[in-house]
Amino acid sequence: MDRRDFTGLAAAALVAGPAFLASSRTLSAETTPREQAPDMTTRQPMSWQDMARRNDQILMLVYPEMTALDLVGPQYAFACTLGAKVHLVGKTRDPVMTDTKFAILPTMTFDEAPADVAVLFVPGGTTGTLAAIGDAATLDFVADRGARATWVTSVCTGSLVLAAAGLLRGYKATSHWAARDLLVAGGAEPVDARVVIDRNRVTGAGVSAGLDFSLTLVAMMRDEAYAKSVQLLAEYAPEPPFRAGTPAEAGPVITAPLAAMFTDFRRDAATVVASAAGRSR
Repeated sequence: MDRRDFTGLAAAALVAGPAFLASSRTLSAETTPREQAPDMTTRQPMSWQDMARRNDQILMLVYPEMTALDLVGPQYAFACTLGAKVHLVGKTRDPVMTDTKFAILPTMTFDEAPADVAVLFVPGGTTGTLAAIGDAATLDFVADRGARATWVTSVCTGSLVLAAAGLLRGYKATSHWAARDLLVAGGAEPVDARVVIDRNRVTGAGVSAGLDFSLTLVAMMRDEAYAKSVQLLAEYAPEPPFRAGTPAEAGPVITAPLAAMFTDFRRDAATVVASAAGRSR
């Protein structure tokens, strides 16, 4: 099966199998209010026909020197979501060079992006993220779309951008382990978790957590069975060769030199996030 045709083919196959849908925890087709936590136990099921009729606009911010994997994993899951349209939004339509030195081509500009969207997503990075926070046009765009989005989301240090835009004040959130505590500068409550959901704010930890984050969000936007099908299509069944994905697992010998690499970033990030968040009040 061509993965590009997944949404159409999956809908056709699963509409014919109602028992599959009956076994899943589901959400209704209604939009979740911005300040209300999703309740996956009481909402009415969403049929595949209802999913196909959706027109959920998903805006994924792209900016220079962002971390590509922060975006690419979630983009895959969102692109497989029936009834959703994914937009890669940049300041211009020029190719955006990522921090691992390959370019991503935006599909629309800030001015072209729809005003009211289902999802605003922000990826992270290091120096590129600091530059994005310091760019008035980028931060204004994030603040504006985030104020009206049904879901306000990020992966890795993208949550620092949300915090700087004033979108995490009073919310629990996560980020990359090297920057998580810096969320306090934007009024957020840092949580050490792979994915954190607080009302309509959904944040993922560092880089690879984008897969966990996006499957979680797809389950809330559609239903658990649909998210499981996307996971199966991606064959996401991680068996890492090492248990070293967190500081606790990696231990101090591995963690210490990596943490030292973030010293300048942490100093600068704390300053720019607090300054920007203060202006956004």
